[in-house]
Amino acid sequence: MDLQQPNDRHAADHLAVREYTPESAMLHPSTLFSGLIADLYRGRELAWRIFVRDIQSQFRQTYLGYLWAFLPPLFTSLTFIFLQSQGIVRVEGVGKSYAAFAMIGTLLWQTFAEALQSPLQAIMSAKSMLSKINFPREAILVAGLYTVGFNFLIRLVLIALILLFWGIVPGVGLLTLPIWTIGLIFLGFAIGLTLVPIGGLYGDVLKSLPILTQFWMLLTPVVYPARTSGWAGWLSRWNPVAPLITSARASLTGEPMEGWLFALTVTLLSCLVAILGLICFRVIMPRIIERMGG
Repeated sequence: MDLQQPNDRHAADHLAVREYTPESAMLHPSTLFSGLIADLYRGRELAWRIFVRDIQSQFRQTYLGYLWAFLPPLFTSLTFIFLQSQGIVRVEGVGKSYAAFAMIGTLLWQTFAEALQSPLQAIMSAKSMLSKINFPREAILVAGLYTVGFNFLIRLVLIALILLFWGIVPGVGLLTLPIWTIGLIFLGFAIGLTLVPIGGLYGDVLKSLPILTQFWMLLTPVVYPARTSGWAGWLSRWNPVAPLITSARASLTGEPMEGWLFALTVTLLSCLVAILGLICFRVIMPRIIERMGG
């Protein structure tokens, strides 16, 4: 007797079929890439649900709520503003206000730092789900990017208030801000993906990232203008975050964007490396999940 209902039979015909073979997936890059695109599309609703859940849980048990999206970088900038006001450090060539310069820089940097930590945070928070449920794993990475973008929009409100308070008019360069923002997010995301093979197995990597990003920030023209000479100039030339920070801040403050070509190159390369990172993530993730389960 056939106990299968018509609706069940119809649903079974549309179930996704996943084949496992001993042959490396890297030998068929076109199949690998098409599978990545298909899973990104299939997991779009799951990514959105994870994002909504994470945002709600992130601020549900806090009194200040969404203020935590910009309080850490704001207090960091206030430290340097105090040092500048007391003459302990002297920073020149920052336009109308050093306070606005430092605040905007640290708020932009926080977006990059969150994107850098996003892949590992997403994997560690979904660790139990990854080993028990078969779903498009790229969805958790996309959900993490949604969170980074959402937090940036919150910070953008504060940046608008900063510009209004100090009377800074952005100018036509403001139209390029989305380009530099995408560059910051995808650069951090691409670097974060390279840490997944080790960070997915050892929690020390994720715990050390805030320390490393804080040190990296001091080597980046976040609270001081980019240098052109000496070791600081060398770091500014080869630090991929530097042109993105300076170009994004210049687009907001109306200052000339001298390094925009380098920033655009970094943005395009970051998007390309992020795509390659997603492909590598797709290949190595089953092995990482197996080690997690072990």
